[in-house]
Amino acid sequence: MGVRLQRLREERGLSQVALARLLGLSASYLNQLERNQRPLTVPVLLKISAVLNVDAQLFSEDDAAALTTDLRAVLGEVASSSDGAGAVSQAEIKALVDNMPQVGRAILRLHRQWRAAGERADLLAAQAGAGDRDMAYSRPTADEAVRAYLNQRQNHVAELDERAEEIAMADAEAHAPQRIAATLMQRLASRHGVRTLAAGGAGGPDGLMDKRRFDPVQRVLWLAPSLSVGQQAFAMAAELALLEAGDVIDGLAAAAGLDADVQTRRLARVALSNYFAGALLMPYRSFLEAAEAHRYDVERLAFRFGVGFEAVCHRLSTLQRPGACGLPFFFVRVDRAGNVSKRQSATAFHFSRVGGTCPLWIVYEAFSRPQQIVTQLARMPDGRTYFWVARQVSSGPPGYQSLQKTFAVALGCDVSQAHRLVYAQGLALSSSKGAQATPIGPGCKVCERGDCPQRAVASIVAGTPAPGGLLPAA
Repeated sequence: MGVRLQRLREERGLSQVALARLLGLSASYLNQLERNQRPLTVPVLLKISAVLNVDAQLFSEDDAAALTTDLRAVLGEVASSSDGAGAVSQAEIKALVDNMPQVGRAILRLHRQWRAAGERADLLAAQAGAGDRDMAYSRPTADEAVRAYLNQRQNHVAELDERAEEIAMADAEAHAPQRIAATLMQRLASRHGVRTLAAGGAGGPDGLMDKRRFDPVQRVLWLAPSLSVGQQAFAMAAELALLEAGDVIDGLAAAAGLDADVQTRRLARVALSNYFAGALLMPYRSFLEAAEAHRYDVERLAFRFGVGFEAVCHRLSTLQRPGACGLPFFFVRVDRAGNVSKRQSATAFHFSRVGGTCPLWIVYEAFSRPQQIVTQLARMPDGRTYFWVARQVSSGPPGYQSLQKTFAVALGCDVSQAHRLVYAQGLALSSSKGAQATPIGPGCKVCERGDCPQRAVASIVAGTPAPGGLLPAA
């Protein structure tokens, strides 16, 4: 905390004496704070927030936890691929994050560049006919860049949230769940000259795989005919975001460096327009009030706002408005193969990018119990315990031979917040460190649990050997 305070002071060109005077503290006390010899109390934190005009969340340990996990995975990967290199200890990594977080982030950037260079070398080797190489590197994807941006903002984009809420609240009756689809269709037509039609009809695209497709020449928004009323409203709201808040979206992407290439720019526009759509269908204040009143009952909220289970889960992970925060959730969506297609975290839980996910995680149990909500108290290797809620969701055209998309979506929070959820009713949360909590990990390659019955590969962090089950059967 002291290093972060010192960095803020230096960025503003203030001496210790000058900042101490502004905060109403003695210079010696401020010096002790910056040297981590005194704890940063709440009253002092609030003064710093007001005087330096920064969010108090900047001093949260959540960001440090995510950075620690990233560095541990990266340094473990580097050590496992280097001859004679020793593993960096957890204590050393923690000391680096606590005292020099910018150095830690620089290491992560260097590692991404190193992986990208390795991938390019693999490609050149393949083109030269050198044979297959061990693909130990992977280029940071556009999807990862967009996720990182949202996570840095705690999955809350105030600029879009506030504009969407203004539109919804300007005529709350017209934006009621039972009327929202018709209202959005009319707004698209009257303000932007856009007709909304179902695909597959006369002149429309056949076999539309996306939920929506906009034809800028004909000024037609085509919607997949299999969409429910709530999904139609969401698709129209997302297109409306590009038409009415496109300048804001492009500005956010440019400021975050998400416009460097076509793919990243496209994904950033999709993610931010979808964010706007969720904020328009579920306006911040009314949605937060309903969530608190119903104890975060996802199905009741889905019925109340006329949207799907997944849309509510995603929206719940965005309620981080300063002064009006909801429960700090993390949100994830996976398929049966373990591919993570969505992951957002407004708090300390960190989704590893190395080694997949843990098979003991309750999210996979949801596939075997369709339409049922399953819960889990899960304890991570660092001793933190989380409460998870998961359910399977499906979408796509109906019919015997029709292919549908099937995922499991999950919401998680720290066990200290679980009592606020209706799903934790009757659970002995106070005994979460006992046998009731299931030991899970961030993924086999970065998990040090040596006694896990589900270990698939050796750990690159702790040197845990690969399980005997991977050997050929006798």
